[in-house]
Parts: sequence; structure tokens; C-alpha cells
Amino acid sequence: MHFAQLVLIVAAFVAGAQNALAGGGSFLTFPALLYNGLDPRAANITSAIALFPGQVTTGMSGLGLVHAAAGLSIRTLIVISLIGGAAGAVLLLATPVSVFTLLVPYLVLFATLVFAWGNFFRKPRAADEPPHISPRGAAVAQFFIAVYGGYFGGGIGILMLAALTAAGMAVRNAGATKNMLASMSGATSVLIFVIETRFDWRMVLYFAVAAIAGGQLGVYLLRRINDRLLCIGITAIGIALTIGLFLRS
Repeated sequence: MHFAQLVLIVAAFVAGAQNALAGGGSFLTFPALLYNGLDPRAANITSAIALFPGQVTTGMSGLGLVHAAAGLSIRTLIVISLIGGAAGAVLLLATPVSVFTLLVPYLVLFATLVFAWGNFFRKPRAADEPPHISPRGAAVAQFFIAVYGGYFGGGIGILMLAALTAAGMAVRNAGATKNMLASMSGATSVLIFVIETRFDWRMVLYFAVAAIAGGQLGVYLLRRINDRLLCIGITAIGIALTIGLFLRS
């Protein structure tokens, strides 16, 4: 096994644990795939495909807490997520590699800022506080978040959590619901990627197995690790990656 492949497997394992704990696993997998010689768009697509199985298992683990929001049924939210994820994937495939390479530093910067905002600055909505957005606003927000998820995906969990809580959902239910909806938007985008692109299935398999194993470790560590230190570390990785990408561009 080459050193670059070992880096990829370790990054996937840690990313799986990271996603189970606090999210932000793509801050590790994306640069690891770049290090393995993939261009930014191929790295983004490969990461999305390989992390999808773990995304599904995470979504299924909290189905009992999934809840409707702002007068929108779960079925409606799922349909919106499926369509949005597909639209994002189509948009990504229509973006030339050269253009996507120029966009990547800004996308990573945006994802880093969203992650930092969601974990350090966002104030949770009080239980007795009325919803901040209407059903139509919630539907529009979910659609564009799903499009973003299909296109790049970094920080999608924080964005969904913010939108669902703003729509009146309790934080615990919003967490489970955003996991399920993220897997729905991922389902259509990954399906399109599998059909329309070529990628190294062996690399994806190694990546997926390592990420799933890391996710199981993450579940075990969920109540045994300092969340704040983890979030600080993820944010630091995002900042370093953003700086490195801007220097390369």
C-alpha cells in the first residue's frame, strides 16, 4: 500500500468519527483526495460517494426522532431534498474543472465559516419561541441547502440544523431530521455521480469502509470527548485548508 493511500484511509477513518461526533469530516477527506492526485471536482465527487453509506446509517439511527417542520410534512421535505440534491449534482457536473478549482477555496471558506458559526456563535431557539420562518420559507431554504449539498456539501448539516430550528423544530428532532434529509439529498446526487462519472471503485471502497468504521468509533466516543476541543480542531483544519487552497489558486 502506498503512503498516499494510507493517508486516505486514515483520513477517511478519522472523518467518519468526526462526522458522528460533530461533523466537518470533509475537511479531512477533501485534502486527502487532493493529495492522492485527484482534481478538486473529482475529489469532491469521490468523497461524496464514499461517505454516503455512513450518511445513510447515521440518518437511519435517528428515525424515531424525525419530525415535520413549519407545517411541512416529512414527505414534502424528503421530495425537496431529493430534487435539490439532484440539481446540485447536475450543476457540479456542468461546472468545468478549471472553474470549480477556482471556486473551491471560497466554498471551503464558506463551509468553515458556517461550521464555526454553528458551533460557537449560533444561539439555539428557545422552546417557547415562535418559528422564525414560514412554511414557504422553510421549503425554499431546504431546497437551496440541498442544492448546495449536491454541489459541495461542506457545512450542510449546520445549515439544515439552523433552518429546521428556525422553522420551529426542537433541537433534538432537528438533529435527527437533518441527518435523514442530508442522506436523501445525498442519495440523488450520488446516484447521478455514479451514473455520469468515472472514479476509482477500489479507492471508494477503502474510503467507505474506513469511514464507516470511524463512524462506529465516533458513536462510542460521543459522550466521552470534549465537543468544544473537537470543534476547535475542525475549524482550525478548515482555516488551514482554506489558506492552502487560496495560496495554490
